[in-house]
Amino acid sequence: MQLTGSEIVIECLKEQGVDTVFGYPGGAILNIYDELYRHQEEITHILTSHEQGAAHAADGYARATGKVGVCMATSGPGATNLVTGIATAYMDSVPMVAITCNVGTTLLGKDSFQEIDIAGVTMPITKYSFLVKDANDLADTLRRAFRIAQTGRPGPVLVDIAKNATADKAEYQRQVPEAIERSQERIDEAVIEEAVRLLHQAKKPMIFVGGGAVLSDASEELMDFAEKVDAPVCDTLMGKGAFPGNHSRYVGMLGMHGTKTSNLSVAECDVLIVVGSRFSDRVVTGKPELFAKNATIIHIDVDEAEINKNVLVDYHIIGDVKCVLARFLDRMEQMYHKEWMDKVMARKDALPLAYDDSGLTGPYIMETLEKVTGGDAVVCTEVGQHQMWAAQYFHYQKPRTLITSGGLGTMGYGLGASLGAKMGQPERTVVNIAGDGCFRMNMNELATASRHNIPIIEMVFNNHVLGMVRQWQTLFYGKRYSHTVLNDQVDYVKLAEAMGVKAYQVTKKEEVEPVLKEAIDSGKPVLIEFIIESDDKVFPMIAPGKDLEDCFDGKDLLEK
Repeated sequence: MQLTGSEIVIECLKEQGVDTVFGYPGGAILNIYDELYRHQEEITHILTSHEQGAAHAADGYARATGKVGVCMATSGPGATNLVTGIATAYMDSVPMVAITCNVGTTLLGKDSFQEIDIAGVTMPITKYSFLVKDANDLADTLRRAFRIAQTGRPGPVLVDIAKNATADKAEYQRQVPEAIERSQERIDEAVIEEAVRLLHQAKKPMIFVGGGAVLSDASEELMDFAEKVDAPVCDTLMGKGAFPGNHSRYVGMLGMHGTKTSNLSVAECDVLIVVGSRFSDRVVTGKPELFAKNATIIHIDVDEAEINKNVLVDYHIIGDVKCVLARFLDRMEQMYHKEWMDKVMARKDALPLAYDDSGLTGPYIMETLEKVTGGDAVVCTEVGQHQMWAAQYFHYQKPRTLITSGGLGTMGYGLGASLGAKMGQPERTVVNIAGDGCFRMNMNELATASRHNIPIIEMVFNNHVLGMVRQWQTLFYGKRYSHTVLNDQVDYVKLAEAMGVKAYQVTKKEEVEPVLKEAIDSGKPVLIEFIIESDDKVFPMIAPGKDLEDCFDGKDLLEK
């Protein structure tokens, strides 16, 4: 049947099972928005306050659900405002389709009003960028975009559509999307056999879990694998929840702000099984050749480009993590490493995470949040000290429950992401953990929460400074606090109330639990401002250029 390009866009979204899109209209994309109006009973559109918020919301929706997130923007500045959100999704392998519209084909390349080569701009930060000039190409392009976003290592895809292609008619026939097959064709059985042999010989095995285990929904296989190997488990920021954070085998996050137990145990282990991690510089903090220097490293990852990119490994298996672990399990006998497990668990008991509990702190707030929710919440974060406290002091029991910008480290990410997460998981409690510096970046999205009555809880840890940068200035820059002090007169409670959001200010420990309970029970968007100390720090920590075994905490500093 003959449909306009705009009708084809909407029909293709319906084909793909899209029920929610996030965006902001404008001239070039008006035809698509007009068609959205006709289908508002089938596709919910969330009007954000800024296009960047739309991209982050689509990202949060995708992370919380495992489905493809969709955002929309008009040409020129509308499209370029998506760029930070697209880059955030790209760095963390989030399946997302960004649909933009451009000027008509007769105006392309002529510096027309609100014209930008957004496909060219986003080429380095997408899996693929399309420019569609002809309505006849629209359906196939959109189907390809959704497939590419989900295949292998997920990621964002941009589809830019010339305005004439949204108005012209073309033939459309509905298609049922092909199932996305897990990547198994390159799994090397011989390497798995050798890796199993090494594991059976190991005395001190360690399992290191990255975001790939979350993306492949490999939690069940990972649990069985850890039990069969009889090994401790640590993870990255992106890997949290793939293995339960409250499990006895779990020893915490690895790397710059990881636990001493994880860092020291990885430095000591004799076989390290790396499950879906890219060895970022937040994990490989020192010389790459010294990372896990006593271990034979076995790397499992779906993306061949990650093999030997940052750390040279001894063995690698390329394929979907869930499938690779299943093949390991088929070949493995039960192993026992009681002496090693006892040593690591004794280390875990002797070197717990610790903080000063005499006043209101970020760690205390996170522990109380876990208590109030029973650990059953979706926690989104911005970037900085509060992000690390959220990683350290809340025990994520399931995948897709920590939603945070790991690779790009995007300040202003979390509020938009929490809106998307709540739309994708409406029955779950969804909170966003923010510092006052990050909150300023995209705090206008509170108006989005109010406008659509999306009951997220915005938790602002207000220390009146850019906390993580100040921590580095304190430790490594002679306490020269260059432009990190936010001692102005902004009243976040009044600001939230002005946007139609209920707000509280908390200054004492005993206020935290009742206010959190009231916020959760309200069923409305809420902001809670927590006033904490400017010089609270995130520990443990590894100094720049130092190795895992060089991690230190506040007690170590005092002893020095």
